[in-house]
Formats: sequence, structure tokens, C-alpha cells
Amino acid sequence: MTLINSLQKRALLATVVLMLIGSSLYAKGKLTLSGRIVNSDGKKVNKAMVTLLSGGEVVDEEKTGRNGKFKFKKLEEGDYVLQASHDDLGSAEKIVTLTGKEDIGDITLSTEKPSAPIADAKDVSSGDPRASAQPDRISVTVPQTMEAMGSPSKDFILNELNFEIKKLSAEFKHLSQEIDDLKALSKMWVNPLTIYSKEIILKNGSTVFGKIIYQDDKSLKVETLVGYLIVDRAQVVRIVDNVITEDTQEYVPEQIRESYTPPPMPKLAQPRYTSSNNSARNASAKFSANCVLVGNISEKKDGQGNIIFDGEIKNIGGRRADFVKVDFVFRKNWSGETKTLTTFVKGSYNTFDTGIVSDASLLPGAIGKFDLYVPQDFGAFIGYSYVIDWEEYQ
Repeated sequence: MTLINSLQKRALLATVVLMLIGSSLYAKGKLTLSGRIVNSDGKKVNKAMVTLLSGGEVVDEEKTGRNGKFKFKKLEEGDYVLQASHDDLGSAEKIVTLTGKEDIGDITLSTEKPSAPIADAKDVSSGDPRASAQPDRISVTVPQTMEAMGSPSKDFILNELNFEIKKLSAEFKHLSQEIDDLKALSKMWVNPLTIYSKEIILKNGSTVFGKIIYQDDKSLKVETLVGYLIVDRAQVVRIVDNVITEDTQEYVPEQIRESYTPPPMPKLAQPRYTSSNNSARNASAKFSANCVLVGNISEKKDGQGNIIFDGEIKNIGGRRADFVKVDFVFRKNWSGETKTLTTFVKGSYNTFDTGIVSDASLLPGAIGKFDLYVPQDFGAFIGYSYVIDWEEYQ
């Protein structure tokens, strides 16, 4: 009887052991882990990469669908590390201790880095199985930009450099303008004719350099270096219009440059009258030439101090005027010393019976120009008068 009871107890014990071994064998490799990946707003995340690790090795990985869910099958009991990542929404990490079929719920992705490790060093030293089973952390590198790191962008730097370049360019132009103004002022005080082209000669012998602002039959308003002056027209002897010209250097071959001496300024010849017969001028104005001055004679002075007189002559008579000329009589001083210079009018060409060709003829109603070049070595003069002379051969 005792033997029978002992055999029954042994059989019962063996059955329990077999059941325990079978249940453990059945549970091994039959566990599942599921959940869902969401963003910071709680919305489902599609195409998020979910990786399951154990002991630092990848057990399985998959991508979420439209509902954001994932599911790992055929797992064993133990500690796992679940990592999820998305290119735009960030990453997340969670430790899971699996003992059966488990749904860990929602895992929220974040772009912020984790502030602390999963397990402290204290837990590892204390022999915590979770800490010992923890895998090495897999760091997800978030792309860094200049703006995210707090540095200015390339476009901002380029804009700043362009602004500095424009600022320096404006300052350079301003300084150049100031230098030009200073040069102009220095030239103005050395030679007033650089800005004032009018030279007004008065009866008392003084000369005023300036710019005529207003004039009438009684007075002139002139802008000068010292301000505005009102000049009585009756006191004006003449007004010279100065022409500012640049000095032109004469070209000299290099072979003779050292021994070259420029030729002297040519002097105008004394006037020679072609005829002293003025009988034609006493004829009726209807059948004779009559040359008169049109407008005024302009007086100019170039940069070398040479004086140029120019004007226009018109034939208002009824016949052709030949060899039309203007005789200038210059008064050198108050003692009555004079000097005469002559210039011919540039008119139409005419061939005479003797074969002589001249361009100093004026047909009735025609206008011809003249100019007289008075060199600097001619000397000073206090005034001048002019006489229009011509011949009639038709």
C-alpha cells in the first residue's frame, strides 16, 4: 500500500514537471510586442523606422504604416530597447521588459536630444538586471545648420558685405568730390578765369573778372570772387570773353628732342590795300556794294593770352563786293600811338579776269565771317576801332 502511494506521488510530480516544461517551451518564441508611433501633436506617423534591440544587437526592424502601428512577433522574454526615428519628426527610445504579449501604446517622436541616459551608473553598480541588460545607446545625429547653431546665414553675411562695399564706395566718391572742389578753389584764386570767363575793362583802367548775371542799357550785374557788383555800363570800355583751352604740346621726334627749339610765334603782316580807288562807293547805293557789320565784334582770349576778334559782315548793296576786309586800328597808349591789323572776310570764291582767285567776295545779300588773331607779343592796348573796306570789279 505504501508502495502504491509512493508511485502515485512520483507520477503526479512528473506530470507537473512535464506540464511546466511544456508550458515554458510553448511560451518560448511566441511573444509579441506592438505599439504606435505618433508625433508631438498626437497624430499618427507614417513610414517611421522602428528598431528593436537586445544586448546591443538588432533583433528586428520595420516601418510603420498609415495608422502608425508596428508589431514584432516571435520574441522571447527579456529586456529590449525600442528605437523609433523619422527624417522630419525626430526620434524616440524606450526600454521594454517583455514577459508576454504586450502593447506599449503610443511612442511620441521628438526632435530634442535626451537629457539623461536610460540607466544611471548607480543602477549598474547595484546589479540591476535591467541595467546590465541595457544595450549601447544608438545616437541619432540631427543635421545642424548655421541658423540652428546661432550663427548668421550666408545670405545675411553677403548682404552685410555688400552694404559695407556700397558704404565705402559712397564715402570714396564723397572724398573725391571734396578733393575736386578744393582743387577748383585753389585754381580759382590763382586764376579767376578758370570759372569766370568775362573780363570787363573799365575806363579808370581797372579790370573786373566775373560772370554777367543781368544787364540792361544802364548797368551790369556781375558775379565775382568777392560777391556781386553793379557796374555802370557807361564806365565799361569793352568786355573780353576768355576761352579756356588746354595747352597742346607739340610733337617732337625723339631723335632731335634734346636739340629742338620751337619756332617763334609768327607776326601778322602790316595791312596792304589792294586799291585806293573809292569812286565806286560814291555811286548810287542801288548799283553799288555796301558792306556793314552784323551784330557785334566778339573779343575772346585763349589760355595762352592770345586775343581773337570775330564777327560777320553783310553786303546790303546791289553789286558784288570783292576783297572785303576789316582794318583794326589799336590804340596802344594815351599818347596816341596806334597799330593796324587787317583780316579778310571769308566769303564766296571768284575768279577775276587776271586769273586771280579770291574767297573774299560777297554777293548782294550774302554774309561772310571774319576773325583776327592778335598774338600775345602784340602788347597791351587801351582800345580799338575798325573800318570795313572792299573793292568793286564788276
